[in-house]
Amino acid sequence: MTVVPAEDRCRDRLHVAVLMGGSSEERGVSLASGCEVAAALRAAGHLVTSIDAAAGVMPAALERRIRASGIGRAEAPLARAVPANVLPEAEVIRSEPGLAEADVVFVALHGGAGEDGTVQTLLEVAGIPYSGSGPVACALAMDKDLTKRLLRDEGVATPAWIAGAAAGGEVVERLGLPVIVKPVSGGSSVRLALARSAREVDEATVVAGGGGDVVMYEAYVRGRELTVGILGGEALPVVEIEPEHELFDFRCKYEAGMAVETAPARIPDALAEALKAEALRVHGLLRMEHFSRVDFMVDGKGKAWCLEANTLPGLTGNSLLPKAGRAAGLEFPELCDRISRLGVRAGARNQARSRSRNR
Repeated sequence: MTVVPAEDRCRDRLHVAVLMGGSSEERGVSLASGCEVAAALRAAGHLVTSIDAAAGVMPAALERRIRASGIGRAEAPLARAVPANVLPEAEVIRSEPGLAEADVVFVALHGGAGEDGTVQTLLEVAGIPYSGSGPVACALAMDKDLTKRLLRDEGVATPAWIAGAAAGGEVVERLGLPVIVKPVSGGSSVRLALARSAREVDEATVVAGGGGDVVMYEAYVRGRELTVGILGGEALPVVEIEPEHELFDFRCKYEAGMAVETAPARIPDALAEALKAEALRVHGLLRMEHFSRVDFMVDGKGKAWCLEANTLPGLTGNSLLPKAGRAAGLEFPELCDRISRLGVRAGARNQARSRSRNR
């Protein structure tokens, strides 16, 4: 990894607003990520304001309870009442002074408006600098069908898929068994299933399509699951995931002891370098910025298949990106500091461009 310049390490502390929670079904994961990020940034010496994107400033006592309790066990209520036709995140960004007063907003949202580019657009309209990818990259990566079309067109191997609800028999005929069924714009393995028959495909379709979501079916690749984090335009060490279940599902992702995650992965150097190069290519194809995580399966013949890319990967105590960072010599406070400063620099560049256009 590139050494952080001394002027960055010694610079006066930042005021960082950590934006978490929100109104998506991944709210619990986001709260866990955001509270961990807030604690890490304080450990790095920064002034931090924790803000729930659906409820406003988070009380310190609640933040402590969420950190102690884990995902989904001490969630903040959606306390701020807004009209039915108003997005809670939009109301918080419009009215919460802690966001505008901060040097940078560390976006620690998952799913929904926090990851599909909506929140990023609102922050840009408000002129508030933030960490992570912009609206275009978020929209592309959030829609797994669009992501896979871009990957396929650019020659990146990705498993065969069908987007849009289909009968189980048709899915089996085209993709074989088992097959993965999931929402096309979901994350954190919410409503994801591994179907082993046409009947199970039909049952999983109902769950994945809940709330009117587009359903995606993907051919299952057996092999080793590996992931590559990107930070500041550089690839972090490859991490291997060995879940207790056949699929790296929600429990395996977020419950301690449900997966063995090895960083760096014990794989040949040539394979590690190839995965890093492919992850950087995907990061660029999707116009991602600051940090991301790209997931792969490597089959029994050694072929790497790109599954998806994440503009806002998890940042909980059990998440993959922090483990990759530690393998590169970056403890979690330094990782969060680096991401925050990338957001500050991007905000300064955007403001300079805006001033230039307005002359």
